[in-house]
Amino acid sequence: MRIGAISVAGLALFLWPFFASNTPPAAAAVALSIGVVAVLVFVETSTRKLDARRFALLAAIAAIDAALRLVLVTGLGGFSPIFFLILAAGYVYGPSYGFLAGSVALLASAIATGGIGPWLPYEMVGCGFVGLVAGLAGLRRRGPVRWGDVAVLATVGVVTGFAYGALLDVWDWTTFYRGAPDFGWQPGLSLATALARFGRFYLATSLVYDAFRAVGNGLAVIVLGAPVLAGLIRMKSRFNVVVLGSTPQAQPLLRAPTPSNLQASGSSTIRDA
Repeated sequence: MRIGAISVAGLALFLWPFFASNTPPAAAAVALSIGVVAVLVFVETSTRKLDARRFALLAAIAAIDAALRLVLVTGLGGFSPIFFLILAAGYVYGPSYGFLAGSVALLASAIATGGIGPWLPYEMVGCGFVGLVAGLAGLRRRGPVRWGDVAVLATVGVVTGFAYGALLDVWDWTTFYRGAPDFGWQPGLSLATALARFGRFYLATSLVYDAFRAVGNGLAVIVLGAPVLAGLIRMKSRFNVVVLGSTPQAQPLLRAPTPSNLQASGSSTIRDA
């Protein structure tokens, strides 16, 4: 249920320009993105699905991705290595954890690189969706890592590579291309016209760029997916605590004979004789 609520709230940020007469205010976008993350952290913590160990892993993923983004701020084409750990964490730990891994990693990397701006809420929610989709794909995963898991996650990486770019293009389309002839966004467009214009905009400006991200995600999973997934699965097994039922009480130990007991026994034997 909370996955559906997250999806609806996140998609509202990207679908707003297609149904409203104007773009969402910056304050509303920030409040929506931060609010979704805060509520999800509260729910996961209160239900004990986000304990101290999983929270520490979440912080480690965010720190590693922030360091990777410092090294490759602009990425290679549209590809950035930060998506790999988000995909892997979501696939092993589930959609809610994947959403948190993506959104928190983007927030941490934006702070580290100074990339804070009105585009950040869209990046946080969009990257959160990458981890969420990976988590949905891994819900039926069982046992040790197989090549089928790598293939599934690589496919998710390719699909979300394009999808993330399309979601982020909504902000570019409504901000920098407002009023451009034929494919720019304009207030008051009908849904069909807005979708047609956005489709032309995406094909003309972003498809090739996003292809670098999609192919890069897939290759990263193929090359590094098996060992990283195995490590995360091993960590998850150690995170789980199994409470066993009470064990039967042990029988009292036989006491060693004492001199007093031996003397009493001997005297009794003499009297009986």
